[in-house]
Amino acid sequence: MRAFEGQFSDNKPIRRNSDEKRRLLAELEQTLAGMKPHTSPSLRESIKGRIAELRADLSAKR
Repeated sequence: MRAFEGQFSDNKPIRRNSDEKRRLLAELEQTLAGMKPHTSPSLRESIKGRIAELRADLSAKR
């Protein structure tokens, strides 16, 4: 099956507005805080990296 224009499988980044980014940032921070000690370090670093990206993006728009 072929993807049609605008489908999520188009391999394009999802565009989010500032409110959605703030909501995602809060959700990721909550996820990071709720992680168990045995969670893989690579997953923690991945989430921390995404949090840093969102913070930088939100601070640049202010």
